[in-house]
Parts: sequence; structure tokens; C-alpha cells
Amino acid sequence: MKEGEGRRVLHIDLTRKRIKIEERRDLFRAFLGGTGVAINLLAEECPKGADPLGEENPIIFAVGPLSALYPSASKTVAMFKSPLTGNLGESHCGGRSAMAIRLAGYGAIVIKGSSEIPMYLTIHGDEVRFRDASSLRGIDAETVGRILREVEKKGAGARTIIRIGRAGERLVRYACAVTETYRHFGRLGLGAVMGAKRLKAVVVSAEKSVEIPKAKRSEYKRVYDEIQETVVRTDAMEKYHDLGTAGKLYGLAKKGGIAYKNLESASPPEEIARELSGENFADRFLARRISCSHCPVGCVHLAALRELYEPGHYFKTTTIPYDNEPIWAVGFMLGMRSAADCLRLIDLVDTEGMDVMSTGVTLAWATEAYAKGLLTKEQTEGLEFRWGDARLYSEAINKIVEGANEFYRNLARGVEHASSVYGGKDYALAFGGNEMPAYHTGLACYINNLTGARHSHLDSAGYDLDQKLAGAGKEKELGLEEVVRALLKEEEWRQVLSSLVVCFFARKVYTAEVTARALDAIGVEGWTAEKLEDLGRVIHRAKMEFKFREGFSLAGLRIPKRIFEVLTLQGFLKEADLRRAIEIYGRMLVGGEGREAP
Repeated sequence: MKEGEGRRVLHIDLTRKRIKIEERRDLFRAFLGGTGVAINLLAEECPKGADPLGEENPIIFAVGPLSALYPSASKTVAMFKSPLTGNLGESHCGGRSAMAIRLAGYGAIVIKGSSEIPMYLTIHGDEVRFRDASSLRGIDAETVGRILREVEKKGAGARTIIRIGRAGERLVRYACAVTETYRHFGRLGLGAVMGAKRLKAVVVSAEKSVEIPKAKRSEYKRVYDEIQETVVRTDAMEKYHDLGTAGKLYGLAKKGGIAYKNLESASPPEEIARELSGENFADRFLARRISCSHCPVGCVHLAALRELYEPGHYFKTTTIPYDNEPIWAVGFMLGMRSAADCLRLIDLVDTEGMDVMSTGVTLAWATEAYAKGLLTKEQTEGLEFRWGDARLYSEAINKIVEGANEFYRNLARGVEHASSVYGGKDYALAFGGNEMPAYHTGLACYINNLTGARHSHLDSAGYDLDQKLAGAGKEKELGLEEVVRALLKEEEWRQVLSSLVVCFFARKVYTAEVTARALDAIGVEGWTAEKLEDLGRVIHRAKMEFKFREGFSLAGLRIPKRIFEVLTLQGFLKEADLRRAIEIYGRMLVGGEGREAP
């Protein structure tokens, strides 16, 4: 690959069927790549107040300087205006997408406009084609991937296929985009944005390589080997390789830190905790482990679910990826008593192309609302929502995708919207408009959910801080300001990792010092640990400024009362403490500028 190609931005106009390639040394020199470059491109390309489902809303895919060069630098950042929250949409995905985009010669891809007919894009280096996807309309995400693997064979060894299922086409606000069958741009509705643009898929392939400057090659090899050795020796290797991310579920359930039945409690019954544990999934269903490109960990665990078509006939075997959040969302959250039923729901949600966390939380709210008489059988088209009924939930998912009636169309807009129509806001578990993750561990996890730039549990890992404080018996010693400061510092550093773009499982490996050395060894010079930390603050503030620009308000955050009614690892939470923490966050965010954040 020629010097500078990793700093090129490919602009694609779906309306006019035009492309433009520009070199943006300014952006990549100042912000590295990934999240840092993406938020700046989003601010440039997305007009204030743009309709998230309108043609002005851009889709931005961005990779980093370490992509295709170092272990675990395997993620792609997608950024857009979210149709679920109305402000920042940011989702990360592994697989081969980062490698394919980087080897195609780009640091970022910007897609704007909308097509008159269903379309998919093929990007092979500088060759970009607009393909008719009419024959793919209405086809599920898995089948689309299988078809395009046969049709588009260029660069097969370094190819990614980003596509949507029926949910994206039908504009379900939490529809996702699927890559490599087993990975997803899951949260905040990228699938709906693609669907609104009538963009069924993006195929990126390449046959290039990234060259290291000759003077740096020996140092690059030393740094590479050091990072590889460290990754292999960290606890992440054993923990995530052996049981996958699902390995944490049983322990968290036993501690009383995982939401069960729409947070009816945070302590699932022992038999449920064991049935839905990572250990049980590994013992009964694990078929194989796979890795994202250039990662030695192998945290992607695939289950083999073997079932009869009909009694006395042939078996069919379905391969289904499972992780902790999907198991929680359509397992624990819906009161499932069978791991096999949980897998069936994961498979259906993946096939339709929906975010599994938002799907599970929305169905859990509907189940409680139905039990409390807020919903009628007429509204649900005869479905009697009840915990643990996999067939019922399967029917409900299909009705959401199809937009069967007004009720299911409201569910397709997420739990924040549905509860505003039918009531039940006290137990509508969304934060900043985004459905909650699994964790009910204490104050830090909810500060994270409410204030994080994308309302993701990965923004500042508040759930992890809660567990550390509870384990050390320090939850009452650490004041609100210290907790907020720790979360903000963590979120700022994660902006650097997501600009590189490094998987957060390797965050302990890529310290500021190691990252500076890794950049220098590939010719990206001038970065010190201090400069990287400063960059994290700059990127984080840019993301929050975009949110405020689009109407987000810290003062206006709704907090579901349910979270104060259920015991956490730190006892019962108090709303006054959480409100106070949000105020402290707002002051720290502006850092001495003498004004409150909105």
C-alpha cells in the first residue's frame, strides 16, 4: 500500500451514484483514526437537526493506524445519527471489516444520500460499484451474506460483507448490521439508517498490504512480539478463550448484579443461573471458537443446536454465536428456563438483524406491562405475554419486524417510545433512550448508562468499577466526585483505544506508553503518553458536543424508578445520589470553563 492511503476518505453519494476520494492528513494526524476521525467527519457531514432516517444522515465507517498491523486491533467504528436516541450513534464491530477497509486503502468511508431502489455497494480498492439489490429485498441477513459470498468473490481472503436483514428494511429503530455472520454493529440503529437509504449491503475487499517504513521494521517486530506475548499471557486469553464472554454470567448472577425479568430482581434463581451460565453453554453446545482478524484470543463462541425437523425425520444443525449480552437479554431478562430456547431466540434476532439487547429489554417491558393490564390482547394480536415462553417471544419478534399493527410498530421504536404511549415508564429500562445492558451492580453502572457518550456499558465500564469497590469494601469510602472522576477518566482513555481501533478486551495491554511505542514503530511519530491522554479528552468532548447540538440534555435525563427498588452490590441506590452525580459529571465535562453542560 502506498504511503498515505490509510489516511484517505472514500465519499459515496447513493443519490447521485458518485464517489470521491480525498486524502485527509489533517484529520488522521490530529485524531489517529476510528472514533476520533469519525466524530469529526460526522460533525462535518451531518447537518444540525438532520432526520436520522433521512438522506442527509451519513454513515461513517472508520478504522485506525494499528488496524491490520497489531494483535487485537480488529474493530471498525460506525458512526451516524441514531434513529433510536436522536443524537450520537456509535457502534463497534469486529470480524474482518477493519482489515478489509484498511487493505482497500482507506481510513474511513462516508456514505450519504439514498437510493431509489434497493442497492448494495462493492468496494475493491478504488473500484466502487453500485449494484441492484432488488432481488435481495426481504431476505434475512444470514442468507444475504451467503448469496454475496458466492456472487462477489474478489479479495475473498480480505473481504467483509456488512448487511442488514428485514428489521433494517422495515426501519426498526434498533436494527443492526451484521458482518461475517457472527459479528454485529449492534447498538443504536445502524441497520435502520442503512434501510432508510435502501442500502442492503456493503462489500469491501482488497488485495493490498500495509508496508512498514524500512527504518522502523526491526522496532515494529520487537513491539509486535511484545504485544502478542502480553495479549496471550493476560487473563483475557484464558477467560475469553475458554468460556467466552458468557463466562461472567454465573458469577454475576450469584453476586446479585444481573437484571432478571425486567429487573424484577438482580438475583436469578440458582437453577436459572446455572442453566444460562457460560459453563453450561460450553458443556452442552459449544461447537467451535473463532477470532476476529489479527486476534489470538478466540472469544467468539459458536453453539451447535441440533434439532429434528419433525419426529422421525432428519436432523438439522444450526450454528449460533452466543455472548453474555445476548444470553442475558433474551435469556435472563425474559425469564427463560432453557438454554436451547435462549439460543433459538438469539438466532432469530440475528437472522432478522436486530440489536439483541434492545429487543430483550423491549420485550421484557411489554411482558410486565401486559401482566399489569396496560396492554390488551387486541393490541398484542392475541399474544399473552408471559415470562419464559420462547414461542410467544418468537411470534412477537416477527410481528415487530413486520410492523403488524400500531402496538408492534411502537415496540419497533424502542422501550422509551413504547412506554410514552402505553405507560409503565417506571420500569421502562432505557437510559438516554438506549435500552439498558445486563448490569445492576451499583451507582457507577448507572452513571455510565446515563452519561456515557453512547449510553453503552462499555463507555466507562461502570459495572466493573462497582464490582471492584464492592469487593474491596470501599463503596462507602469513595465519594461521588471520585466515582465520577474515575468514570470520566476511563471513558476519555477509551476514546484513544477506539481511535486506534483496539478491542476493549485488550485495553490492559495497550497502555499509553505501549500505544505510543506501537505508533512510533509504524511511522506514526510524535505521540507521547501525555499527548494520547489529552487526545482522549478532546475526542470525548467532541462527541458530547455533537450530542448537545442534537438536543441531548443531562438535566433532562429520565431515570426509571425500578433501579432504586432492587438491591445492588452496594445496597439500594438513591435517586438524589444519582442526580447529584450527573450534576458533578456536567461540571467536570466543561472542566473549569465556568458553565454547566446542557
